[in-house]
Amino acid sequence: MRLSTLFTKTSKEAPKDELSVNARLLMQAGFIDKLTAGVYTYLPLGLRVLNKIANIIREEINKVGGQEILMPSLTPKSIWETTGRWASFDALFRLAGVDNKEYALGATHEEVVVPLAKQHVFSYKDLPVYIYQIQDKFRNEKRAKSGILRGREFIMKDLYSFHVNEEDLDEYYKTMQKVYFKIFARCGLLDKTYLTFAAGGSFAKYSHEFQTITPAGEDEIYICDGCKIAVNAEILGELGNKCPNCGNQKLQPEKAIEVGNIFKLGTKYSEPFGFAYFDEAGNKRPVIMGCYGIGLGRVLGTVAEVSHDESGLRWPKEIAPLAVHLVTLNSPDIEADNKIKLASEKIYRELEASGIEVLFDDREGETSTGEKFADADLIGCPIRLVVSERTLEQDSVEVKKRGEEKKELVKLSHVTSNM
Repeated sequence: MRLSTLFTKTSKEAPKDELSVNARLLMQAGFIDKLTAGVYTYLPLGLRVLNKIANIIREEINKVGGQEILMPSLTPKSIWETTGRWASFDALFRLAGVDNKEYALGATHEEVVVPLAKQHVFSYKDLPVYIYQIQDKFRNEKRAKSGILRGREFIMKDLYSFHVNEEDLDEYYKTMQKVYFKIFARCGLLDKTYLTFAAGGSFAKYSHEFQTITPAGEDEIYICDGCKIAVNAEILGELGNKCPNCGNQKLQPEKAIEVGNIFKLGTKYSEPFGFAYFDEAGNKRPVIMGCYGIGLGRVLGTVAEVSHDESGLRWPKEIAPLAVHLVTLNSPDIEADNKIKLASEKIYRELEASGIEVLFDDREGETSTGEKFADADLIGCPIRLVVSERTLEQDSVEVKKRGEEKKELVKLSHVTSNM
């Protein structure tokens, strides 16, 4: 990818009307664009990051039996009335069609997935089954804030599991806890992310959130010094200010962002739709359910919040928009400048041929060295390569990792093998 032809541009200053770090940096670096409060466009660099997060989620969920589908965003009023949520779901976007029927934009998909699964699950032999999607969600938030952390339109991975009994649900629930930590580890959030006890709803005593520590967090959690499990502030009082896992009363308060959650739904949604299966004895029993959500934009925005410095973003390797930022420093000497361009083009082609993603700053004209370095830090790719008259005098390229001061010269013939 060449910066000279990239559709978007960076800005010298962050948008002044944005308070959150994630929105300011992502907009300034050209990753996202704000259409209106809570609604954003993902630009080429931002979409690359978003797609990498999505693929990590797919890889880890597919390993434990997940099957991906894509459900509609436009949903009929009738399914929401079946569960009673047409009247009770405050954040539901409701609209009317030219057919004089009422619809809702999908805020969550229990009402869609249950009647869908009911068409294919009849016997205990059909269970368990795990269905997920990665899709836009719409919620009529009264106050969309915190950049892409709380939007009116956002991208969610929602997985629904269907089981014959609570024991089978419990087993998969524990599996998903491990899967989530693998996902957050690959996204660079593991060290700051805690499994957090939260209110459980109608079926289970607790649900669980995955909360990432950052001063920008909207939630307050309390971390156990003993077992490193956390508790959401909303349920702390009923626990007597102690850890529900080990009983320890030394709990450290922290601000955090919820990047994922998991719930045991039981029969809350299967029973209203009459979703049942026949067991081995031929008896009809309600299907037991669990649900598991991750906000992809929330993950992206959280990484921006916890992984940046005063110069810009610092992307973890697996979700960086590109692995290498290659910078060409032009020379006023025509002969030297031609050598720089030829060497840079050669490095670019060799890296790409080796499967290494490169953002090539091949801009000429009025773009200064300082501007090129500032853009490299702002965009935040893990490695910066610099080709200049000075480096070519030593038949080398300058290599610097984002966030480190150390620079080293690597011979041109060894650049690809050192990435």
